[in-house]
Amino acid sequence: MKLLKSQLLNNRWSDQDAQNMSESELLLYRSNILGSDQRVTNYGGGNTSAKVIETDPLTREGVEVLWVKGSGGDIGSIMMDGFATLYMDKLQALKTLYRGVKFEDEMVNYLPHCTFKLNPRAASIDTPLHAYVPRKHVDHVHADAIIAIAASKNSKALTQEIFGDRIGWLPWKRPGFELGLWLENFCIENPEADGVVLESHGLFTWDNTAKKCYGQTIDVINVAIKWLAKHSDGVAPFGGPIHRSLPAQERHAIAAKLMPTIRGLISKNQHMVGHFNDAREVLEFVTSKDMEPLAKLGTSCPDHFLRTKICPLVVRFDPEKSNIDNVLVGLSNQIEAYRKNYLAYYERCKHKDSPRLRDPNAVVYLVPGVGMITFAKDKTTARISSEFYVNAINVMRDASAVSEYQGLPEQEAFDIEYWLLEEAKLQRMPKPKALAGRVALITGGGGGIGSATAERYLSEGACVVLADINEASLQTTKEKLSAHFNQDCVHSIVMNVTSEDAVLTAFTTAALQYGGIDILVSNAGIASSAPIEDTSLELWNKNMDILSTGYFLVSREAFKLMRVQDLGGAVIFVASKNGLAASPNAAAYCTAKASEIHLARCLALEGAEAGIRVNTVNPDAVLRGSKIWEGDWLEQRASTYGTDKDGLEEMYRQRSMLKRSVLPEDIAEACFFFAADTSAKSTGNIINVDAGNLQAFTR
Repeated sequence: MKLLKSQLLNNRWSDQDAQNMSESELLLYRSNILGSDQRVTNYGGGNTSAKVIETDPLTREGVEVLWVKGSGGDIGSIMMDGFATLYMDKLQALKTLYRGVKFEDEMVNYLPHCTFKLNPRAASIDTPLHAYVPRKHVDHVHADAIIAIAASKNSKALTQEIFGDRIGWLPWKRPGFELGLWLENFCIENPEADGVVLESHGLFTWDNTAKKCYGQTIDVINVAIKWLAKHSDGVAPFGGPIHRSLPAQERHAIAAKLMPTIRGLISKNQHMVGHFNDAREVLEFVTSKDMEPLAKLGTSCPDHFLRTKICPLVVRFDPEKSNIDNVLVGLSNQIEAYRKNYLAYYERCKHKDSPRLRDPNAVVYLVPGVGMITFAKDKTTARISSEFYVNAINVMRDASAVSEYQGLPEQEAFDIEYWLLEEAKLQRMPKPKALAGRVALITGGGGGIGSATAERYLSEGACVVLADINEASLQTTKEKLSAHFNQDCVHSIVMNVTSEDAVLTAFTTAALQYGGIDILVSNAGIASSAPIEDTSLELWNKNMDILSTGYFLVSREAFKLMRVQDLGGAVIFVASKNGLAASPNAAAYCTAKASEIHLARCLALEGAEAGIRVNTVNPDAVLRGSKIWEGDWLEQRASTYGTDKDGLEEMYRQRSMLKRSVLPEDIAEACFFFAADTSAKSTGNIINVDAGNLQAFTR
């Protein structure tokens, strides 16, 4: 493998950017530029620290304080409040309380007593590893090139060969107080060393200035990259290919068929969200000879392992035979076999005080010739798990090329996964929101009601696919929602609901993007106003195409996908008061809306046995933000009721029983009710959100 210049890490330190920064600000700067490259460390992986002289708030004297990345943080995105701060003298005093390896976990409970300035950020288990290194600045990263060496069978010898005495080596040891003492002892015995490789874990580097520490980290990783490139030159990655990689369109089509089936099989207790990855590294791995035996070994770095589980599931797809139908039939047995193997692993390795068995399903699914699918409780976690396994692939490739790759021993892996300290962290996580793990597709997503509904769903933890024919409105809405919420959870697609092909593409996109759908909000609409004698056939058909046929097409595809998943679902039609109460000069519109309402009733009958609930929300006079009130429709309705544009909203308000305007957010609230489990026993129903209209009473 010829080394390309682009493979080496760039030193991103800028003296101009760093000038006039305090020591703690330099720590933040260093952390962010280290975390900006996944080849240096993965999301949430690694940590950084600085020992800084601060003014004690009580004595007003200078004291040495350890600033270190707090528990659960990410150095690439961390802010100043993401660092824990602890008195160094108190951290040193903890050594007198240490009762040995069997009791090292209890030392975590002492860390809050070392807190400087009542900082609420919890200190991580890695705090002693930074505290006891006798240097001002310390970096700990999980660079792929370093872990490839650390996860090799002869990692100690490789470390010596590559770095000489500059970088030391320590055998595998779970992070904690004992490893902190090991690092301290190494530094005392090797005062000239710039760092140490931790077997099956990562890299520690240090120096007495932030700039030099950063430079050490980048340089050490680049030395490893160069050495690996030189010594793996001419070696076929993973034993060479045995499968072909399918063309992108075929890969996506296969993944879109697999993901809803997998999702349904693994989401019986909690809805999962999927992510698909067919990056170059992934395809190289899933087409290779050694993929299956390497996958069985699992990952090495603890951070990789926690995100990707003991090992992935290899889907029995043959890209040469394209046996997708047989694979779909056999997936249930494959997934059940994985669960049984995971349970056996748990039973073999558990301790008397181990936490109870967690979800026994795989996180990572490898599909030969196609790519990698990951599932987790939310989209971001699924994506990050995928990124972690790409890191693991890079490690396995390089380690196998220069040595023999080894994963963590099974018992060590279990002790990390079911670590009581890790369990305590999980127990502190907030309760899932009402729509956590759910995926919604919203037609008319670029309009007022569609965007308000999307915002409501996103606020409750859902992922949303926005579909709209108006590309400009769609993009504006997506950008707005992505800025306010997690951009992983917002996807958009231009779609004409009257086009069968466009609707099929939209649902395939939803399956590929998130693994399927749980909620359909059929909201796309137009409005027309004309006396019957002036209503052209073209106008009549346009209303029927969009408001009746369009609702049929999207519902049909939603039903197909929901039945594959077998998780039930919620279909919500945004119809209109006009579907129940006639209005003058709007025969085409009112008739099409009535068709929607009756279609919803029919689908409620068909979907009930599969747990698919179909309900209708009937708005009236939602002027603000609504696209259908722009242009001719607004002018025509104002003319019909003998008012002007400005007076139309007031006229509708006064016409209502409650004398209140109806806003997009009001419709969104009703759509949320029908999507959430609070309406789990409601189907075939109508909610009128019209501020009160006697003509539209449903009974």
